[in-house]
Amino acid sequence: MPSFTVYKGTQEGKIFKAETQRPDLTNDQVLVKVTASGICGTDEHYKCAGIALGHEGAGVVDQVGPNVRHLKKNDRVGWGYEHNSCGSCDQCLSGRETYCPEREMYGEANLDQGSFASHGVWKESFLFRLPDALTDAEAAPLMCGGATVFNALHTYGVKSTDRVGVLGVGGLGHLAIQYAAKMGCEVVVFSGSDNKKEEAHKLGASEFVSMKGKKELNIGRKLDALLVCSSVNPDWSLLLPIMAPNSTIFPLTVAFDNFAIPHLPFIQSGITIQGSIVAARAVHRKMLEFSAFHGIKPIIMEFPMSEQGIEEAMSTLKDGKMRYRGVLKPQ
Repeated sequence: MPSFTVYKGTQEGKIFKAETQRPDLTNDQVLVKVTASGICGTDEHYKCAGIALGHEGAGVVDQVGPNVRHLKKNDRVGWGYEHNSCGSCDQCLSGRETYCPEREMYGEANLDQGSFASHGVWKESFLFRLPDALTDAEAAPLMCGGATVFNALHTYGVKSTDRVGVLGVGGLGHLAIQYAAKMGCEVVVFSGSDNKKEEAHKLGASEFVSMKGKKELNIGRKLDALLVCSSVNPDWSLLLPIMAPNSTIFPLTVAFDNFAIPHLPFIQSGITIQGSIVAARAVHRKMLEFSAFHGIKPIIMEFPMSEQGIEEAMSTLKDGKMRYRGVLKPQ
């Protein structure tokens, strides 16, 4: 039986190369040859779980199953966090399949394959054509990172007249700045120091605020939305006073701690805390189209798709030295 290469973690967090058996393609399955894979903070969470790693995949169609309708060999495609859903529940029928009770997500299903790999077998309906304006290496980090921040802005009614805050200039934040700015929003960036001020303005920030040593923030007009893209829980005593009445806070990074926020100022201003994960497929397509049209691209660091390369990339991410999305490429 044919097989393809995947890279898994171990209980000790060491990366090793393995083989996944590939049965004959059935129904709407597509064999994709991986040409690039993004590295996400979620991969760090699963590094010790013993599963095939990676969920920001880009590649070319190698073979198609008998019921594949729209894709053909050599088409450029990408895939992300969700691999399948039931297709018949209320969430699926209303374009919210990311909340389907039978959804198949990275880390929960298809554990023997990922985007840290030579190939993968995925359903046609959960693959996305890649625009010509984006290279595979540029498109891969958009499959999760781009889809996460775009979904928050697009799906929950952020308007071009809104003042949008982005907390943290990292893997998510540097994309959030670009999307919000190109949507016509005034973007205020909050960071721990002035180190990324010039870069934030180049990405589209209207204003930059260094949080270091601040006892209070004065930004003039208050924020209509705040995208929390930092890896640590922010100081809400500083941020809540600059949130407008009926504004929305989007906590976008994955954390296993409790989300704690001061009760009284939160309810007094009628603030919404909006949970949001990666984009549903219709929104994901719009994200790719929007990115291509507006020239939105991640700032990337490339590493070889190998045991050593993955170890180096994940260490770079863990140490906070990634600028700003890591991409693995086959050698």
